[in-house]
Amino acid sequence: MTDPSEELQQRLERVLLGGRRKYTRLEVAEKAGVPDDRSRRLWRALGFATVRDDEVVFTDADVEAMRTADQLVQSGLIDPSIEVSVTRALGQHLSRLAEWQVDMLWELIREQPELGRSERQVTRLVDRLLPELERVQNFVWRRHLAAYAGRAFAAPDEHLETRTEVVGFVDMVGYTRLTRQIGEDELSRVLDAFETLATEVIAEHHGRVVKMIGDEVLFVADAPVDAAEIALTLTERTSADETLPAVRAGMASGRILSRFGDVYGSVVNLAARLTSVARPGTILVDRELAAELAEEKAYELRARRPVTVRGYNRLRPAALRRASEAPTGMFASSQQLAAEMLGLADPSAREAAPEQPGTPPEDEVTATPRPRRRRRRIL
Repeated sequence: MTDPSEELQQRLERVLLGGRRKYTRLEVAEKAGVPDDRSRRLWRALGFATVRDDEVVFTDADVEAMRTADQLVQSGLIDPSIEVSVTRALGQHLSRLAEWQVDMLWELIREQPELGRSERQVTRLVDRLLPELERVQNFVWRRHLAAYAGRAFAAPDEHLETRTEVVGFVDMVGYTRLTRQIGEDELSRVLDAFETLATEVIAEHHGRVVKMIGDEVLFVADAPVDAAEIALTLTERTSADETLPAVRAGMASGRILSRFGDVYGSVVNLAARLTSVARPGTILVDRELAAELAEEKAYELRARRPVTVRGYNRLRPAALRRASEAPTGMFASSQQLAAEMLGLADPSAREAAPEQPGTPPEDEVTATPRPRRRRRRIL
């Protein structure tokens, strides 16, 4: 007797895969005209488990997909040397999308039990939703194609894989402790709220979300001012929302390698290291980004004491914040000195300022040297 869950799975597969399973992997390769070893590599790259050569698991749609992939390579659109990499990236992104969509389906059935009273009803529901999801996915994909194509044609001399960008991380503070204090439903709500806010702010200021990594978001922006606004706005809005933890951010500017939707290089590593040493509610930037923002009157840059992090000795970051009223007195001179220490101002241009009372924050660079302690001689 057939297990009801197995029967439901078979029905769903016929809807989703466009027919019954009737081919082995070798038969698919033969029908598509693709060498056996190549079909095996592509199947693994998509993220699927290896199947036995005599196992019947493939449909007519698999044959057509394999044939289409081969035609893309033969036409020269995809270089054979990156075929497996492209396939792997496609499989990883779509597998996450599929997982989310299945979760959404079961949540819908849980909230409306009448939709899942029988296997036939579930199958009909999937059959009805599938075309709608495909249309939405196709629309979003085309909109992103248009956006990236516009950027590429706007700068035809720029190499799209290696280019100068601002890379930023925004990280929720105390996330590990938070996971021990709240339940799964509340944690899901916090993550969803943070992801929604981050996505909206980054898009609003012309940045691009590279990926969400648990409690933090990795983004890139073409313009330094856009990156600054993203980090500052996220910091401000999370601070104003009592339901969200505080955040900290780190940003760096320079050449990056963009590959299959992800970014790599020393600039990415530097931004991550700056984030790890930033205090709650603060934004640290590297020297290059500080120089690019130095002339922007909307921001203040304050030098921090050198720090040593993994891979970087005596890193000298600057703290980014919105500009307040024009500083005077001792604060103005200390800010000028900070700019000089970052290499953003000419020391000869500094004017003497009257000394004012006040104590600068302990981690900011000031003009006041520390007195040396005399060692006591032990007799």
